Amino acid sequence: MLVSGNEILLKAHNKGYGVGAFNFVNFEMLKSIFESADEVSSPLIVQASEGAIKYMGIEMVVGMAKLFAHKYPHIPVALHLDHGTSFESCKNAIEAGFTSVMIDASHHSFEENLQITKEVVDFAHSRGVSVEAELGRLMGIEDNISVDEKDACLVNPKEAEVFVKETQVDFLAPAIGTSHGAFKFKGEPKLDFDRLLEVKKLTNIPLVLHGASAIPQEVRESFLQSGGDLKGSRGVPFDFLQEAVKGGINKINTDTDLRIAFIAEVRKVANANNSEFDLRKFFTPAMSAVKQVITQRMQLLGSANKI
Repeated sequence: MLVSGNEILLKAHNKGYGVGAFNFVNFEMLKSIFESADEVSSPLIVQASEGAIKYMGIEMVVGMAKLFAHKYPHIPVALHLDHGTSFESCKNAIEAGFTSVMIDASHHSFEENLQITKEVVDFAHSRGVSVEAELGRLMGIEDNISVDEKDACLVNPKEAEVFVKETQVDFLAPAIGTSHGAFKFKGEPKLDFDRLLEVKKLTNIPLVLHGASAIPQEVRESFLQSGGDLKGSRGVPFDFLQEAVKGGINKINTDTDLRIAFIAEVRKVANANNSEFDLRKFFTPAMSAVKQVITQRMQLLGSANKI
């Protein structure tokens, strides 16, 4: 059933585990996500970015999520707007049926971010919808918006304390060194876990890790074997994800890993038979690969068997 993000993440916050938040852009991705949650008995957050909403249409996004939630009524699931860029975007998502939204005003000044976030929180809370915000700035691509190194910055824990108190936001994404996409680290992977611990201590709310795709070795190899190119890509190591959960992260965003796993299998079918045009022959192995990634991630983060 569809529930607010708070209902899922407060339990994770209180019991010290992480819940995967998986992006989708089509029926096949969403089907894979729900089937994975069913197989390992995990609560679930499914999320769509503004780009995904533009691609599918907001009615289709909400309609598919509701249909799958009805099919799997035992799974607590939140439908989350990922990286909403404005009050209007969040308002539209809430009115369409999203049960959780992110307002990302992190590119504004601290004061502007606080003001915009508070406006979204006031509107969302009056309708039983939870809100996520971001402090600091991640490198990479946020739905076609490029953030380069000079604009990226880590969260200030004291500012996080003030921000949460003033806005009453439900969960916070603090920038601690990750980035969006497949190219997260120039050298050895490094995240600021001390900063994370301080933010958790001062805010005492569920925290979110953006840019958390790991690009597991088996997924990387599958993509390369299919003819793909991932030169220079670096994901967040599994032990870093587990350490982040121990440090207070409760929502872990995952998108890139799913895309890579999906496309690798589609490309393999195309490579093996250039006369094949039955879409089911392409998408069935792709969905299986995505499910493997998701079930592994749910077990790693500790959300398996938490229903």
